Amino acid sequence: MKAIEVKGVTKRYKDVLALDSVSFSFEFGKIYGLLGRNGAGKSTLINIIANRVFADKGEVFIDEIPAGENMAVHDKIFCMSETDLYDRDLKAAEHFKWTNRFYKDFDLDKALILSKKYGLDINKRFRALSKGYQSIFKLIIALSLPVPYIIFDEPVLGLDANHRELFYSLLLNEFESGERTFIIATHLIEEVSNIVEDVVLIDNGKIILKDSVENLLEKGYSVSGAASEVESYCAGRNVIGCDELGGLKIAYIMDEKAAPPKESNLEISALNLQKLFVKMTEKGALK
Repeated sequence: MKAIEVKGVTKRYKDVLALDSVSFSFEFGKIYGLLGRNGAGKSTLINIIANRVFADKGEVFIDEIPAGENMAVHDKIFCMSETDLYDRDLKAAEHFKWTNRFYKDFDLDKALILSKKYGLDINKRFRALSKGYQSIFKLIIALSLPVPYIIFDEPVLGLDANHRELFYSLLLNEFESGERTFIIATHLIEEVSNIVEDVVLIDNGKIILKDSVENLLEKGYSVSGAASEVESYCAGRNVIGCDELGGLKIAYIMDEKAAPPKESNLEISALNLQKLFVKMTEKGALK
């Protein structure tokens, strides 16, 4: 099976249970959105998959190969990390050369072309780059590596609107030019909602949702109106959250859509991915 498979992974930091028996998979050939609030376990999960942190229990497999401390998966996966892991005194050009030594398929020519597109001065030392250009440098490294699985951890941190759009365009071009898997971990959910195919939602160290964006947007909706009418409509339905103001109420629902009774004054509205994420991760939303 071509996939990143996470099987029963648990990770604890002293009194904090960061991941709690997590099991799921990233299938090959898709663009995923990995979503989670701060402290949800997203970064820990990414670091375990990327072999930067070791799980207390469980295991990760990449194309059925055990990933833990296994050089056999080195050329299968790369993680662009939000954390700066590069030598701050080396120039961008020097980092490209070192990456070319560690990854045999690193496309140095592509890295130089992308640097020109982004206006990255490759003769600047990493520490001399702005936060935005440090992110751009890391994006260029990732986009120039033709490995099957690439994880982007907050990839557009510090980028302006034009540079963010360029990244999304380049990402889609890379995806269309050859079947690969891209995993985008981000809090800018609306920006990626038209790019990602599937969403994995992590909260309190557990995977609470794994579904296609198409299914989520089809099933997610809100109903608003008088509180008594809304409550009557919601009976027996999967309500993920509510907002109330005076005698009015809005209920957020993940279920098959059903028209309200003809005599009611209820209003049905579609939900976007951002609102679904917020309501599903609100305290107590899934209890």
